[in-house]
Amino acid sequence: MLPWSAPLSGRVEHGVVHSALLRDNPLGDPHERPVYVYLPPGYDEDSGRRYPAVYVIQGYTGHVAMWFNRMPFRRPFPELADEVFAAGDTPPAIVVYVDAWTSLGGSQFLDSPATGRYHSYLCDEVVPWVDARYRTLPDPAHRAISGKSSGGYGAMVTPMLRPDLFGALATHAGDALFDVCYLPDFPRVARLLRDTYDGDYAKFLADRAERVHGTKESDNDLIEIYGYAAAYSGNADGGVSLPFDDTGAPVPEVWDRWLRWDPVRMAAESASALRGLRGIWIDAGRGDEYFLDLGATAFRRAVAAAGVPDDRVHFELFDGRHGGIEYRYPLALKFLCERIAP
Repeated sequence: MLPWSAPLSGRVEHGVVHSALLRDNPLGDPHERPVYVYLPPGYDEDSGRRYPAVYVIQGYTGHVAMWFNRMPFRRPFPELADEVFAAGDTPPAIVVYVDAWTSLGGSQFLDSPATGRYHSYLCDEVVPWVDARYRTLPDPAHRAISGKSSGGYGAMVTPMLRPDLFGALATHAGDALFDVCYLPDFPRVARLLRDTYDGDYAKFLADRAERVHGTKESDNDLIEIYGYAAAYSGNADGGVSLPFDDTGAPVPEVWDRWLRWDPVRMAAESASALRGLRGIWIDAGRGDEYFLDLGATAFRRAVAAAGVPDDRVHFELFDGRHGGIEYRYPLALKFLCERIAP
């Protein structure tokens, strides 16, 4: 295992999406976004062949260049994905690495007046950009989406919101069952906010803007919950409503806005969209620190209740925690490619 980059059997092209939808977004984040497109072995040899596409999205704090980060004794996902196709026993596909980073750490791949139109950007700009430049099969039956953590969340909700675009999904430890994965953090974050910033998020944001993020121990916990709130309970004026009060107790009217975005609850209203999917991969580590193994279990049950046949679903709880599970991604990639192949 090399400690530096290894050669690929396919190749990766780097492009830029000039997004009209993200221009002048509330956070002032860039509207020009990088996109990495992996082309499988053989793509250049047969100019008449068209390919299905798998869109890959990242977790909270992720940006597209991080896909190539190399941890000790581990390989980055683009190399693992390339190995899937190089083996020759998986139908080839184009793999699209999407950037939806925000200066709050992430967008949850939703449209929000507090962050920007990241769901629409993905669906109405990135997908057409790829279809216009590469030999895709531009049909939902041949297009899938995959992600981990917040990316797993996006992979769950995007096909429910846009079944006209995506025909399969894979979610690894995706945010789900909000009562379990988010609610327990509220008292702890309320206490941190009280003790470090007099309970005032505006003071935290102003202080954070003047220094390097992470130089205070409370930074990550405070920005994460605020980033989620900006996605789930952003307001028309660009402000953000917190889902808890100064005691850490939920604010019912705001918490209800969050719950409407819970994939477990969305599944009932999106039953038809879920039944139309060709494949659904759900997995999580049994020791997930955010209890997303329980969220995965609840989403699997919601998918079954929606009437999705068992033979279209792969569900697995494996020994592991939230991090260090990139070895799971190529397993799901193979599953997806087999389901969306022509």
